[in-house]
Amino acid sequence: MFTSLCIYFLHVGVKLSQQVLDLFQVCQQQTCDLNRKELCRTELQREIQRIFPQSRLFLVGSSLNGFGTRSSDGDLCLVVKEEPVNQKTEARHILSLVQKLFSTKLSSYIDRPQLIRAKVPIVKFRDKVSCVEFDLNVNNVVGIRNTFLLRTYAHIENRVRPLVLVVKKWASFHEINDASRGTLNSYSLVLMVLHYLQTLPEPILPSLQKNYPESFDPAMQLHLVHQAPRTIPPYHSKNGSSLGDLLIGFFKYYATEFDWSHQMISVREARAIPRPDGTEWRNKFICVEEPFDGTNTARAVHEKQKFDIIKGEFLKSWQVLRDKKDLDCILPLRSTIQKR
Repeated sequence: MFTSLCIYFLHVGVKLSQQVLDLFQVCQQQTCDLNRKELCRTELQREIQRIFPQSRLFLVGSSLNGFGTRSSDGDLCLVVKEEPVNQKTEARHILSLVQKLFSTKLSSYIDRPQLIRAKVPIVKFRDKVSCVEFDLNVNNVVGIRNTFLLRTYAHIENRVRPLVLVVKKWASFHEINDASRGTLNSYSLVLMVLHYLQTLPEPILPSLQKNYPESFDPAMQLHLVHQAPRTIPPYHSKNGSSLGDLLIGFFKYYATEFDWSHQMISVREARAIPRPDGTEWRNKFICVEEPFDGTNTARAVHEKQKFDIIKGEFLKSWQVLRDKKDLDCILPLRSTIQKR
């Protein structure tokens, strides 16, 4: 009886890991998806350089960091100069010129260009050729640096990408993955997964910034940033946990172990650290440190009601997954695969 129970639980555990892997393989961004975004970036850079000759347009975010899906939007960073740009004034002015270019000369292949006046203003638009939605910012260069930091984490350990993709799909399904509605942005979710993998008794990831400070120097010139990840070897962890066990552990960690009131998630330090006292962190429910500029990537979660919903989803999903060991119980796989 005991042996048959062990075999049953082993089979159930294997099933969950296989579900995670299958979902990843179906939904991960394909080379053709990336090529379409890159083609758009190249065309737009050529047009924008007619107005700003020294500028460069970078593809950033999930499209390039290894955590993209087939349905991922494209993020673009327009760098007009090496020095910082005032986001309230100068960036808005530059973006208004870009929006005008998009809505006039480029209107044949750029659809609905909209200037969004956020803390970091953006122009939102759709590329009619690839049908991809894009967000374009000006000189938010930390996004270029963290793209290649995350890209390195994505590729030094094989379990990282499937785990991140499933967590992002799960958060989207449970409606806790939308900063504009006071919940978590995708970047924070990725950092939360990386942090969990760094803090296991036998870590699955190191701190790349501690181990390779020269490769992730915040002062490194932008045209060199993309070269750093190529020199970093795979990370060989002694932790042999399956994808299924790691997913259950991820939910358990944030449902029962992480101290939201007093701790901050730090991928840079590879540990939970005490919350700072600054205004950026005061009265914030979730604190996730941006690895380069030290800001709070989860600052959008500013209502207790939304925070309670997020915590509740972690707790429910941990309990269900612990008991059922079936991904379908917390994330309907058929409809998720259809959306991709």
